[in-house]
Amino acid sequence: MLELIVELLGEFLLQVLIELGFHSCVEPFRRPSSPWMAAIGYIIFGTILGGVSLVVVPNNFVDKTRRIANLVATPIAVGGVMAAIGSWRARRGLTILRIDHFAYGYLFAFSVALVRFHFAT
Repeated sequence: MLELIVELLGEFLLQVLIELGFHSCVEPFRRPSSPWMAAIGYIIFGTILGGVSLVVVPNNFVDKTRRIANLVATPIAVGGVMAAIGSWRARRGLTILRIDHFAYGYLFAFSVALVRFHFAT
């Protein structure tokens, strides 16, 4: 059971760290855009970063029997964390990025998780 918790936590932390790093990369590109285009952009960035993460960490943190549960649970948890971060940033008057909303955080994390689900060893 401890192994499952460590595996899920590892996958979760990897995706949260990638998304938090997004704040430093997105700021120069901020301009009003379509929500649908932004969603597609987050899916594309998630797919790219999922591929890059395979170069850095080619092994999956979760064993084969639990990968589908991880594919469902981790993006939901990451989306929740991003929404909480967005709420925290809003209370402090800081700039809110689209990824600070549940839906965009979920799409990004799901894209990363889907790439890792299919290609991680």
